[in-house]
Amino acid sequence: MTVRHPAPRTGLAPLPAARGPLSATVLELLRGGEPAPGGADQATADPYGDDLQIALHCCYELHYRGFDGVDDDREWDPRLLTLRVALEDRFLAALRADVPPGDDVAGTVEALLVEPVGPAAETGVSHHLHRTGELWQLREYVAHRSVYHLKEADPQAWVIPRLPDAAKAGLVTVEHDEYGAGDPARMHAVLFADMMRELGLSAEYGHYVDAVPAETLAEVNFMTLCGLRRSLRGALVGQFALVELTSSPGSERLVRGMRRLGCGAEAIRFYDEHVEADAVHEQVVRRGVLAPLLAAEPALATDVVFGIRAAGFLGDRLGELLLRHWSAGRTSLRAVLPDGAAR
Repeated sequence: MTVRHPAPRTGLAPLPAARGPLSATVLELLRGGEPAPGGADQATADPYGDDLQIALHCCYELHYRGFDGVDDDREWDPRLLTLRVALEDRFLAALRADVPPGDDVAGTVEALLVEPVGPAAETGVSHHLHRTGELWQLREYVAHRSVYHLKEADPQAWVIPRLPDAAKAGLVTVEHDEYGAGDPARMHAVLFADMMRELGLSAEYGHYVDAVPAETLAEVNFMTLCGLRRSLRGALVGQFALVELTSSPGSERLVRGMRRLGCGAEAIRFYDEHVEADAVHEQVVRRGVLAPLLAAEPALATDVVFGIRAAGFLGDRLGELLLRHWSAGRTSLRAVLPDGAAR
């Protein structure tokens, strides 16, 4: 393959650091080099580990904004695509082994709509940040979430042309809101960037990729994996449904926690927006996306349930990591964030 060396472009993320032989191979290919033979064995890699997940992240980012100094044509490099599929298959096999199967979409959705109550049940990250979380923990949480929210709604957009008409119309209705309903300043990704700056964090796209662990990358990688594979369109809708059906109460808790910590209106606006928006989106997703999708393609019920449960499984793994580290007074990131006061 002819190696071109594109001129640097502004606003693109730099390539992250390798975390093992798989990611080192991907990075070498992205740079236009030839990786050492036998250096990567995806068959034995930890499917949830740092090496595989950062390798997938690098492959996927070629389909989004790309990387500074990387030729756009690498998006369709057959060597990268072959390796990416092998990594995806290992990741998917692990998820299918760890997530119980099912096809009861209605029952699964109803369970999502009932929040458990009581001290034993109210133990997630948003509960912690609402009640007793500290500002440094909130800043870490936002850094984790930036890997997705700075491109919010983009992974789900891949599924639009793959849906039957009625489900497509419903999903686009929600995506329209995510993209600011025509106002770039109201795009959720822009609101998130505004919040990051108010919290003294960098809002540059991809800035915290090197700092986040595999658990953070896996959540976002799962979205892109399902979005890019037509065969997983039902799973992508399931992932989308999980977020839209469950995020409103958590967003409200985060708003209260941020107010308790003295955060200003500009910082709170992102989660405040999601309290109302996702409450409306819940109804659109149930009636305008899930119902027509399953009416047109009932065989996708198993995939929808898989998408809901797999996304929940990955989210729980990240939440457990955050709370485990925070309870010990340790950072949940791979590097401690520099001090930065909220403006």
